[in-house]
Amino acid sequence: MFENSVAMAVLPASDLERARRFWSDVFGLTPVRTDMGGDFYVVGGVPVLVYETQFAGTAKNTSFGLMTDDLDRDMAALRAKGVKFNEYDLPGLKTENGVVDMDGERGAWFDDSEGNIISIAEPTGISLEDAKAMLAAQRA
Repeated sequence: MFENSVAMAVLPASDLERARRFWSDVFGLTPVRTDMGGDFYVVGGVPVLVYETQFAGTAKNTSFGLMTDDLDRDMAALRAKGVKFNEYDLPGLKTENGVVDMDGERGAWFDDSEGNIISIAEPTGISLEDAKAMLAAQRA
């Protein structure tokens, strides 16, 4: 099943122009395609459709995740572009300065311009290349 498919992330935007500015200003990206009421970006090899809808920002869960080889470097770069990282104090999850150390990874979360929660994580038990290889093996 799905042997000949491509997965993509789909993120809602209540204001597509504002979302375009966010993706350009924060991630330095321009759409690779614009249609179907939205824009397609590619992040880490994954297509991301950002489309306009009145339901944007209503999910209270992580909507999109990024894996990095250097969380501190990427958080600093995002902060320099005005990104504010979320602080959480939940059972089993407490951030300090926006970062949580979990078993096997360090992670952080921030909201995009439309209220979607985006995570960024760095594996600590293995290298990013090993994590990529493990994910690729699952697709084979």
